[in-house]
Amino acid sequence: MSQQLISRSPDLKRLRDEGYDIEIRAGHLLVHGIPYVNSSHSVAKGTLVSTLTLAGDVTCTPGTHLAYFIGEHPCNMDGSEIAQIRHDTRAQTLGENLVVHHSFSSKPVSGAYSNYHEKMTTYATILSSPAHAIDPTVTAKTFAPIATDEGDSVFVYLDTASSRAGIGALSARFAGERVAFIGIGGTGSYTLDLVAKTPVKEIHLFDGDKFLQHNAFRAPGAAPIERLRQAPYKVHYFRDVYSAIHRGIIAHPYDITEENAGELAGMSFVFLCIDGGSSKKAIVARLEALGISFVDAGLGVELGEEGLLGLVRVTTSTLEKRDHVRTRVSFADAGSDDLYRNNIQIADLNALNAALAVIKWKKLRGFYLDLDREHHAIYTLSGNVLINDDKL
Repeated sequence: MSQQLISRSPDLKRLRDEGYDIEIRAGHLLVHGIPYVNSSHSVAKGTLVSTLTLAGDVTCTPGTHLAYFIGEHPCNMDGSEIAQIRHDTRAQTLGENLVVHHSFSSKPVSGAYSNYHEKMTTYATILSSPAHAIDPTVTAKTFAPIATDEGDSVFVYLDTASSRAGIGALSARFAGERVAFIGIGGTGSYTLDLVAKTPVKEIHLFDGDKFLQHNAFRAPGAAPIERLRQAPYKVHYFRDVYSAIHRGIIAHPYDITEENAGELAGMSFVFLCIDGGSSKKAIVARLEALGISFVDAGLGVELGEEGLLGLVRVTTSTLEKRDHVRTRVSFADAGSDDLYRNNIQIADLNALNAALAVIKWKKLRGFYLDLDREHHAIYTLSGNVLINDDKL
């Protein structure tokens, strides 16, 4: 509830977006980490507290200009107390687990603060100015991590990136989606890395392979050697990694085949990140029958005389256009000399393949503007050229 109140109240949201460590507790607004000078001439940190005036789940104009403080009495640089704002010094219990030590009075010229951002930043500036004069690096804008309550968000901690950028409404277009990954190898794992930072409801991972040492060299992040020694399934390894940010990751430690492809029913989108073969052909047919849009991500690399040659491909299939897929996607089994299977030093191409696939998905959802509406794109490595085809 507290994070909903903050998100719906422009003044509180602005405080949070600017990096202030705010909390709602016992009907009060707390701003933690306010630098101040104590009587020993040292820089310390305390907490500003204000009563909250609300209209349902949104803040109103502050009902009082008074503020409270948890900590020692803030002082000037010489150790003398800041007398201009002194109001009262005594311990007061304002609510459960909320005891303050001082109260301050700094009334604005207008007679009242217009919102809580104005009120709390005014007091923060007064208290922290002497501390900043002693140590210019101190700041109340700590950008502390903000946890969310389970049930309120699919994220373990708040998506302040979207709110700071003002794109929360666009990000919300992914809410409620159930996204599946068929194959969570090099390209699939980088795709997961990007999708896990969107508010989709569920992320389903399908892959029957183990996460081994060579996999670590074309996967996001750095796998601890202790985890590699356990030889976990890929889906379990990546579920554990990305559950640190997203609550909706579900691991399926087996491959999708013609026999079990029905498990994809109910998915809103699928990322196909597996090699060609008869199984892929059957999966594509089932996705089409289920009316599910998908992206097939693939790349091909071969060794030339002067270095590696290759291309990165993203083929999209939607309800509006599917007739091109069988001419663009290979369903042939990869040969034993396939460089993609043997060369592990192509993480950059996996990452690029993943980025192009996710960008296309986001275009389909209206997050990015899509003027070309291409359903097939190829990036050629040697020429650094991106070609769009199969447009609507």
